[in-house]
Order: sequence, then structure tokens, then C-alpha cells
Amino acid sequence: MARKRKGRDISGWLVVDKPAGPTSTAVVNKVRWALDARKAGHAGTLDPEATGVLAIALGEATKTVPYITDALKAYEFTVRLGIATNTDDAEGEELGRSDLRPDDEAIKAALADFIGDIQQVPPQFSAVKIDGQRAYKRARDGEEMELAARPLFVESLLLTDRPDADHVTLEMVCGKGGYVRSIARDLGQKLGCLGHVRDLRRIWSGPFDVTDGLSLDQITEMARTPELDQHLQPLEIGLDDLPEVKATAEGATRLRNGNPGMVIASGVEYGDECWASFEGQAVAVGRFKAGELHPSRVFNLSQDGDA
Repeated sequence: MARKRKGRDISGWLVVDKPAGPTSTAVVNKVRWALDARKAGHAGTLDPEATGVLAIALGEATKTVPYITDALKAYEFTVRLGIATNTDDAEGEELGRSDLRPDDEAIKAALADFIGDIQQVPPQFSAVKIDGQRAYKRARDGEEMELAARPLFVESLLLTDRPDADHVTLEMVCGKGGYVRSIARDLGQKLGCLGHVRDLRRIWSGPFDVTDGLSLDQITEMARTPELDQHLQPLEIGLDDLPEVKATAEGATRLRNGNPGMVIASGVEYGDECWASFEGQAVAVGRFKAGELHPSRVFNLSQDGDA
């Protein structure tokens, strides 16, 4: 018999303004400890040296993580021109240098090729799996790999500042699966000057904004207190990109048991994925078919929002 994990059955989202240094997993563990939560996970990894929005899902909210992962995200980052590294960021070993420094107009023109549906090769030091092993582990052993290009949707990529000839600050809005380090590397190659990411900050992710984020110091100060609980955002915010339907009382009971349940829908078509609520609380996610929601995920929440 599996041992039951200790902690509170607490559900919701906590937005962390991640500092440079810790891994995303370390931040999740910190939040789980601070809230004495039984279950926690994050919606979209940030590299250790990256900062900004890391949305932590607690309890039943972990079932909504895929919808945040699929949502658009925005990054602000600075590219160091003139130097290429093996990690495509400032932590790596130098691979090459260039004295060329393109002007702003050349950079803006080059950015156009990185907008829309593009193909992107992940960095050698990335979490991509090759034959069951993470690429960064093989890269640390000195192995060079041919990583396959992956699709990425980039909604916008703008030059927002030019602090000096060696640096450009960019802001990008993109879909899931993107590597900002690859953007910096490929931009440097396209401009003929080489480049890598000097610093990176995620400023929003789906419905979560960095202005709502708590620092790790704040989380530590409020740990195991009701004050920290007050910063939790409801599970339902993770479903913002899906249409909502209203379950009837009988429909809600059936949905909670994993069965199709009757819902009241407006502006939803047959087969659409949506989420059902009852008395303002999420009950299930599923497909709308002929007046019923056929559930794929069911939420086990009490009336106060806890699992």
C-alpha cells in the first residue's frame, strides 16, 4: 500500500517571482513546505538563472496545469552580442567572438524572421530527451548532439532597448515549448555577430502577471500562516482560456462521479472543450455534447475551495 503524502489538502495557485539561482523544482518544494501542501507542481520551467513568473499549482489545481502550459507567455531578455557560448547563456563556455555590431535597424529587420510559426533547435544544454537521457547531461559529458528542430509560435518579438553597442533588450510573446536562449543564439547567427542571453525574465504567463508574484523571502516570512493562504488564487483561474458552462445540480453530481452531466451552455458548439461550474466552483473539464459535458478531468473540491 502506497504511503499517503503528508500535508494539507489545499487547492489553488500561488504566483512566485522567482529569483536567479534556484531551480523551478526547488521553488515548488519551497512553496509546498510553506503552505504545508500535500501536492504541488509548476506550469512551465524557468532555467535556474532566469527570473520572473513561476506559477505554482496546489492540490486540485495541478489538473489545470496543461492549460497554463499551453497559454501564451511573455519574456523580457537581454542579448549579449559578439559572443557565442555552449549553453547559449552567460553561464556557458565561450565558443566564438565577433567584432561586428549591427545597428538597431538591422536588428529590427532580422527580428521579423522570428515571428509567426517558426522552427527552433533547442540548446545543447536543455531538458530535451534523447534516447531517454536529458540533453544537458550528455552535453556536460562533452557530447555534441544533432537536436531536431521543434515548432514554436511567436506572436511578437520587439526591440525595446539598446543599452549599449554590445547589448539589446527584447520582449517576446510566444507559445509553449520555446527556448529564449535559442532565439538569442539564432539572432546572433543571422546578424553575423553571434550572441547569447545575458539575463531573462518571464513577465507574464497566461493569466498570471509578475506584479502578483511573491518573492521567496516573502514566502518564507509568511510560511505556515493564514496570511500566505490569502495570496492563493482560485483553481478556476487556470481555466481562463476555456469556455465555461453551468452544471445543473444533478449534472454536477454526475460529473463529480466521472459521468456525463447536464449543463447549461451558451456560445459553445458540439465537441468543444470547456469546463463546468456549479455554484461558482469548478466541477470538471470535458467535451460538450448534446447538452451534456463528458468529463476528462474531475475536480474534488469542498465548498471552501480546498480539496
